Amino acid sequence: MNVQEQSWEDIPLERVPQYLAGHGVAWVSQERQSAFARFAAHGFPTRREEEWKYTDVSAIGRRTSLAPDNIPPDPSSEASLFAWTLAQSNVHLMVFVNGHYSNELSALGELPPGARLGSLADLLDGGADLPEMLFDEQHEHTVFAALNNALATDGAVLNLAAGTVLEKPVYLLFIASGHGSAIYPRNIVIAGEGARATVIEHYYGMLEAHNFTDAVTQIGLAANAEVRHCKLEQEGKDAFHIAGIHAEQAANSRFVSHSFALGGRLARNDITSRMTAPDCQCTFDGLYLLDGKQHVDHHTRIDHLAPSGTSREYYRGILDGESHGVFNGKVIVHPHAVKTDAHQANNNLLLSRQAEVDTKPQLEIYADDVKCTHGATVGQLDDESLFYLRSRGVDIDSARSLMIYGFANDIIKRVEGPEMRARIEQLVLNRLPEGEQIKELL
Repeated sequence: MNVQEQSWEDIPLERVPQYLAGHGVAWVSQERQSAFARFAAHGFPTRREEEWKYTDVSAIGRRTSLAPDNIPPDPSSEASLFAWTLAQSNVHLMVFVNGHYSNELSALGELPPGARLGSLADLLDGGADLPEMLFDEQHEHTVFAALNNALATDGAVLNLAAGTVLEKPVYLLFIASGHGSAIYPRNIVIAGEGARATVIEHYYGMLEAHNFTDAVTQIGLAANAEVRHCKLEQEGKDAFHIAGIHAEQAANSRFVSHSFALGGRLARNDITSRMTAPDCQCTFDGLYLLDGKQHVDHHTRIDHLAPSGTSREYYRGILDGESHGVFNGKVIVHPHAVKTDAHQANNNLLLSRQAEVDTKPQLEIYADDVKCTHGATVGQLDDESLFYLRSRGVDIDSARSLMIYGFANDIIKRVEGPEMRARIEQLVLNRLPEGEQIKELL
């Protein structure tokens, strides 16, 4: 039996719309049915497809159900405590448990005039006027986005009117506490002209949870808008995580994406931006820290569709054990996108002979008068630097950890918010031998 035959036959499609948000809204139900048909026609991607040649997703269908949970189980006490701790910090907090919004664990706080933040499920059930294009085939970047279109349970919708500025970050915490459950978050951010916001998307799972998460985040930036997005993937060691983050940028807008992949058995992030008008700025950066048999894949794409756009990409990977990292970054400079300035870099550090990385930065240039560069490196810890540290009295484990942290910190320090930056820093240190000692040296 092939993957397609065994992966989605257990989804009771005729009953799914009855417990998904918006089942009473004609256009929503129609879009869900159409999206599921597209997914079923294509099936899971295979390694014969160029965009998936290094990433085998066949285990998802064998180890987890694809049907979304109707009633989510309660989060563990540890997850609830973490949510409560976040609620005390200076954020607008929305908590989702296995894909369903939890009002009890959330703390939205007071939003400024012009800002609306709510649950996608509530909006769909209430017949809210959401742009239908956000759910159509044109905006499906992978077949997993079609599956999300069909089965999305809930998510956050942030709508900022022109000129609205959110001083505090919007923190979206997605807790995975089930076993073998499928989770389908859909997040929508619409930033009006001159609006500014920071959005944190945190996927948090128990070590023993082996869920499947299929997430999509769509971000629309009007002229002069600015959105900073930080994603932290910290799910259980047996979890599968497939996600897309997709931005559309208008004139003179700025989009920043940070991606930190620290958990899961298999994770893939497709991150894209379409710079549709002049003078857009876009920055992607990310860090993947892997060990054991973890597999993490970052696929990025930036489309320069208008003149004078600037884009920067900086991704770093640290791989130990038998882990496998993939980076495929594509920058496309379309005709008439003159004065484009684009740079892309992927650097990887292999800590064992069994670790593997496949990196492919790409440039496609169809315009003149542009400045575009790219590069990739794969290496090991430098012996001379290790010797220098040891000659200063630093033991071998601390020396290695200090060098690894220094390599990772080039990405960590790019996170603007001090609280989020400190949280990621601590998570990285926790993964390193002598991490606490290293913290004392910093």
